[in-house]
Amino acid sequence: MGKIAFLFPGQGSQHVGMGKDFYEKFDIARRIYDEAETILDMPIKEVSFEGPEEKLVQTQYTQPAIFVLSIVLDRILRDWGIEPQATAGHSLGEYSALVCAGALDWKDALQLVKIRAYLMQHAGEKHPGSMAALLGASEEQVEEICRKAGEFGIVQPANFNAPGQVVISGDVQAIEKAIEIARDVGIRRVRQLPVGGAFHSPLMQDALNGLVEALDKVDIKPTRIPVYSNVEARPVSDPEHIRQLLKKQLLSPVQWVAIIQNMVRDGINSFYEVGPGKVLQGLQKRIVAEAPCRATGTVELIEKLKMEHLV
Repeated sequence: MGKIAFLFPGQGSQHVGMGKDFYEKFDIARRIYDEAETILDMPIKEVSFEGPEEKLVQTQYTQPAIFVLSIVLDRILRDWGIEPQATAGHSLGEYSALVCAGALDWKDALQLVKIRAYLMQHAGEKHPGSMAALLGASEEQVEEICRKAGEFGIVQPANFNAPGQVVISGDVQAIEKAIEIARDVGIRRVRQLPVGGAFHSPLMQDALNGLVEALDKVDIKPTRIPVYSNVEARPVSDPEHIRQLLKKQLLSPVQWVAIIQNMVRDGINSFYEVGPGKVLQGLQKRIVAEAPCRATGTVELIEKLKMEHLV
């Protein structure tokens, strides 16, 4: 089997209906969803299972919905004896990874996710921003595009998702200019993303102020397994270091390519995407095709994985 890593997805992996099959089949899923709904004081089951999509895509619902399903899947896999030797999460997913590694209690993490999502949504409304994916651009090209578009406002790399797939984030006008520049220099695919703000950019500063207050109060323990952080792409285990990295994460790029490359270098050869969708599975194929990532977001997928694990 080799060494396993659990990877936790972030915003953009959500879809209406996610988690419903788990809620109907597993006692642990019902317990976690019911407790989460009480903690959140929002209809997270209804929004996740029934939608409407216009509601689910709102940051204040999206992030808790993805987080809760990720925790359910993590618990089910562990109950079956499938234990990771390392973990990482993409943006929001970093909170799920820290729960997986024992650094955060899941209920404390859910409170943080609720606060983070609410603050990010409101920061996006107060300082409208946008994000765009540049496909087929090198990191050098992206830096140059951002430098030129920077005359029109804040714009910077937000996610280094895969080789040739970088997401940029910033002021609406600067992003529009960056898209124009990218097309002019022959970047093959440029796509503006349907998001509620300029995540992982200085436009999230208002959200950071509130999040810092919450992070300073929460109890963080040393990790049981390595967590590869978004900011540094290296394993972190010390509670105060984790706290500082979570503060930096909101305004800093997600170093996903380096995270996966470092995990493979450290001997991880089996990856599970512990959450809805297959976004991270798709990125994995482009980063290290020889170390595939398995999706777990439906009962059918996770039970197939269980059978293979038992063989």
